[in-house]
Amino acid sequence: MLLATIWGSSFILMKRGMTSLSGEAIFNDRQVATLRMFLASLVLLPFAIRALRKIKNRKQVISLLIVGYLGSFFPAYLFTWAETALSSGYAGMLNSFTPIFTLIIGALVFRTGMTLLQIVGVLIGTLGMVSLMNAGQDLYFKGSIWHILAIVLATFFYAISLNTIKHTLHTFRAIEITALAFLFVFPVALTLFFAGGSVTVLRENPHAWEGFGFIAILAVVGTSFAIIIFNRLIALSSALFASTTTYFIPIVAVFIGLFFNERINLMQVVSMLIVLGGVFVANYWPQLRKRLKLNGKNQNAA
Repeated sequence: MLLATIWGSSFILMKRGMTSLSGEAIFNDRQVATLRMFLASLVLLPFAIRALRKIKNRKQVISLLIVGYLGSFFPAYLFTWAETALSSGYAGMLNSFTPIFTLIIGALVFRTGMTLLQIVGVLIGTLGMVSLMNAGQDLYFKGSIWHILAIVLATFFYAISLNTIKHTLHTFRAIEITALAFLFVFPVALTLFFAGGSVTVLRENPHAWEGFGFIAILAVVGTSFAIIIFNRLIALSSALFASTTTYFIPIVAVFIGLFFNERINLMQVVSMLIVLGGVFVANYWPQLRKRLKLNGKNQNAA
């Protein structure tokens, strides 16, 4: 739930980096993504230098490049660009593709297997997420199909990264994976920081440091810290289980709205229960069935 809270807030922080609280434009979408990657890389740099000795072969380098660029760098630009035309609610709804792609890629590429219960659970969770966002009516779309496809592509990249971490980087700790992945991102982010106009905005825009503050929070908390926790979750469970944390993002958004005196309607409550049911079916029910069968066999044997 902590991860969902952080990532749910990240959608808002992206927008605050582009537009001030009073409505003035600050950084464009590319600059927000660049600053996010640059600051996250900078924060993790000391940890990356210490972890360099853990890299033993080219395969690990390739895996870390995949995690750095497909798990963070490219999705940062895709999401920020998409949010210039989509509401945060719409973006959160589309994020539900992550568990679907995680399940498919795990089965087809990494041969993890795909059970019927997992498929049903993911579909139930996705249905609940879509229903929840529609019930909240926090949806608007003023762009093209490319803005939607940008988030779908980002979730596909996330799924590749999740499976790569689970199946090829299990000898690394979560903080080492995160720091080393961002170490490979750092040179590109640094170059884009100076070449992309961010320095000019900081120097000339009177609202720049307001936007920079929101982006810094996004980079440190919503990126560096959150990804470390997320990678640890992958190590302790499965890529699918970790990916289903995206289903909790709209639930958190509803409770944030409640804090600001927004009402929760019956359809939102039902939708949240559907989401939780989907997560249970996909991740917990198969294990529960195995335990029940095992206990039954042990009782019969006794």
